[in-house]
Amino acid sequence: MKKAKRLAAAALMIVIITSLSACKGFESSGEKMHGKLEKVVELEKEFEDQQDPLVKLEKSEQEIYANIISLGLEKMDEIKSLSDEALASVAKREEYMNKEEESIQKSKEAFKKVKPIIEDMDEDEKELKAKAEELYNVMIDRYEVHDQLYANYTTGLKYDKELYEMFKDKDVKIDALEEQINKINEVYQKVLANNEEFNKLTKQYNEQKLDFYKKAGVEIKVEETQNK
Repeated sequence: MKKAKRLAAAALMIVIITSLSACKGFESSGEKMHGKLEKVVELEKEFEDQQDPLVKLEKSEQEIYANIISLGLEKMDEIKSLSDEALASVAKREEYMNKEEESIQKSKEAFKKVKPIIEDMDEDEKELKAKAEELYNVMIDRYEVHDQLYANYTTGLKYDKELYEMFKDKDVKIDALEEQINKINEVYQKVLANNEEFNKLTKQYNEQKLDFYKKAGVEIKVEETQNK
């Protein structure tokens, strides 16, 4: 059975202010929010950098897996060699995924700093505050989904390691291999679902962020958008 693959995740878009408040030295709530939100984008740069290498390694492992299956269990020398190659790739994926998670956690901590700005919005900013709260909630949901993605992906890595170690055992039973492959497929299906939800929330957040800036009177232009 073919193993499921993870999709690359969508990234936050970068925007920059093209005009500031006419009152020198004064920052509106919108401008304060902008400064914090675009810092979050910067902190997720390392997250973005992990996407292409991860996808390449996953595709490479699919090929290794297919080669092992095509050999049959009688060609153990070749299978062991390929399994060791796959195990090295899994270790590298784990490294990339941990860097991705570290970047997301830094982003989360920075993002939470917008909460006091939202809470301090004046009574005459009720509509803007409501939009800011919606924006905040979407992003928090996004972080929670990534937590689930990371947990499931980490489980998938564990199962992958177990599978390739099993391939190296000349006495391994076909039933045991099939059971392990089913476990792998199930967990990566969860990863795919997490990834789709993460991308959906990223898109929603980007759209709501631009809408918030427009409502706040913060003139911006899109400098870069990456949807992988």
